[in-house]
Amino acid sequence: MATVSAPFAGLAEVTSVTPPKVEVDDLDLALLHALATDARQSQRALARQVEVSPPAVADRIARLERLGAIRGYRVDVDWAALGYPVVVYIAVTAGPGMDLTEIIKAIRVLPEAQDMSVVTGGLDLLVRFRVRDHAHLRELLLTEIFQISGVQRTETFLSLADVEPRNFTAAMLEQMSQRRSDAKDLSMPRKT
Repeated sequence: MATVSAPFAGLAEVTSVTPPKVEVDDLDLALLHALATDARQSQRALARQVEVSPPAVADRIARLERLGAIRGYRVDVDWAALGYPVVVYIAVTAGPGMDLTEIIKAIRVLPEAQDMSVVTGGLDLLVRFRVRDHAHLRELLLTEIFQISGVQRTETFLSLADVEPRNFTAAMLEQMSQRRSDAKDLSMPRKT
């Protein structure tokens, strides 16, 4: 790994691009909220729920997908049920002047790496891993993580328990709808 004068210079090539903001209306928010609650429902069922025609639903969903507001539809796998019950967070600090991009690329190819964030503060990366057990974690650290050129230091955090998440997407969409509603109420003239 090369030492570079700007260790974050290559981040644009390995991180997600922030898409432009998509303007949404009340119908878009209602559709997104319905999909966040049950993404497998048919367009006909969505149409009944938001009280518009199925073709209108299809057009709106296609628009939201095209603009990037809907990135996809995914299965939510219970990894513990499939033999990977242990969640481990590994904080990674790159050596002084090391190219963080190369470290990210090396970690990204590890199948156990569930997700990764570039962070501020005393660390450079925070990576969530799924492993089978202590032996698997040890093997991952010794044969993979510690072998990545440029990694100066790691700190491992073992998750003691998972907390069932609330539906983040539905909650955020509900908040957006409420803010829109509140803004409309404030902009309407008051009757005296």
